[in-house]
Amino acid sequence: LAATAGLLENDLVRVELNADGDITRIYDKVNGREVLPAGAIANQFQAFEDRPLNWDAWDVDIYLGDKCWLAEPAEAITVVESGPLHAAVEIRRRILHSSYVQRIGLAHNSAQIDVTTDIDWQDRHIMLKVAFPVDVFSPAATYEIQWGNTERPTHRNTSWDWARFETCAQKWVDLSEGDYGVSLLNDCKYGHDIKDNVIRLSLLRGPGMPDPTADLGQHRFAYSLLPHRGRWNEATVAAAYALNDPLLARQVAGTGSDSAQMAEGSLVAVDAPNVVIETVKQAEDGDGVIVRLYESQRRRGTITLTAGFPLRAAWRVNLLEEAQAELAVADNQVQYAIRPYEIATFRLAPA
Repeated sequence: LAATAGLLENDLVRVELNADGDITRIYDKVNGREVLPAGAIANQFQAFEDRPLNWDAWDVDIYLGDKCWLAEPAEAITVVESGPLHAAVEIRRRILHSSYVQRIGLAHNSAQIDVTTDIDWQDRHIMLKVAFPVDVFSPAATYEIQWGNTERPTHRNTSWDWARFETCAQKWVDLSEGDYGVSLLNDCKYGHDIKDNVIRLSLLRGPGMPDPTADLGQHRFAYSLLPHRGRWNEATVAAAYALNDPLLARQVAGTGSDSAQMAEGSLVAVDAPNVVIETVKQAEDGDGVIVRLYESQRRRGTITLTAGFPLRAAWRVNLLEEAQAELAVADNQVQYAIRPYEIATFRLAPA
């Protein structure tokens, strides 16, 4: 890892910043691709006058982009991490009446660029967005929805396209051409707009009605830019889950370096990378474990669900956890033929 006030670099990606704190270059070293168009600026904060005709806190009108302000040059850029596993720079800036601190980080084994922002939001009738122009050509972008995804056009050729200038999504959006793409992940922001080759994420607003103090004060949020080969796939889905549900390390009481090695394993696991285990919980009646999963990439096939405990029986159940069909169990495993985008729920009965 290399880390200076103007550079973050590992074996996979090179990120260059200017003196203002803007990202001016992202080079994907593995795929030999410039991620940004020539002369473009990424991670750019943009503040727009936000005065909808009706319903301040609910509506966003299409003339939002008529008046725009950019962030001031950085007050300070500091290297805050430069270890062998992670490097990061910290940038202090202002936009309009709000000050913010960003930490841009890079791990040693990933092309994912992580940005964490702490902002003291003090602006009214303003919408704050962050923009990432990318060197990708596609007529459609993909947006994650709950337990699936949907596509929206990146152009405004029809009145329907104009009406979808702002689109909701959950943990990620993606813009991909035939053999390459870029995903933008987030941990708590759900408004997006993607026009032509510019991906923007809506961060904050300052409506005056019904609450004139809405959103004022301290906020923290994170988002990540993930360049990747091909179109979005399980790498994007997994990275988005990891950003929203990071790995937590805990030391078990009474275990130390001289203790016996603890067993490794998963409570439940599935062998298909396109299938996501979304929920693991105790059954509502206390009898067994409920596992809910879904197919994420419009594929079908037979999957194997493996329990990390002795398994006596298993059933396919509905959302009320009522048994629909009993499934064969062998070696603590259950097989199931899943359909594209199917949501499947199982009850597992421990032995």
